[in-house]
Amino acid sequence: MSIDEYEEYTEPGAGPGRERRRSGASRGLQALSGAVAAGVVVLALVVVGTAYLGGRRGFPGPGGMSVGAHIVAAVAVVVAQWFADHRRGAVAVGGSIAVLLVTTLLLWTQWWG
Repeated sequence: MSIDEYEEYTEPGAGPGRERRRSGASRGLQALSGAVAAGVVVLALVVVGTAYLGGRRGFPGPGGMSVGAHIVAAVAVVVAQWFADHRRGAVAVGGSIAVLLVTTLLLWTQWWG
């Protein structure tokens, strides 16, 4: 799908003259939250892999609480990003903001705390 096709998307059921396009700020926020969501998923995979290797090789790794928090956060940001990608208006912006808030909470409690 090219960028031109993406920008021409209209809401289902919208008639002529009732097209709803995303603003530049909304698209920028969606792109930022998409990159952050991808980073959280990769981070969760790294934490799960580290826990697995730590258990197999006998060195301390992240505990079950940390692994669980990363998995829950990864699922939450993927769901929130889906809403940001597939909805318009306040729901899309809310999905993007939810991705950023969940990521901040994860980093604050598991990495900076």
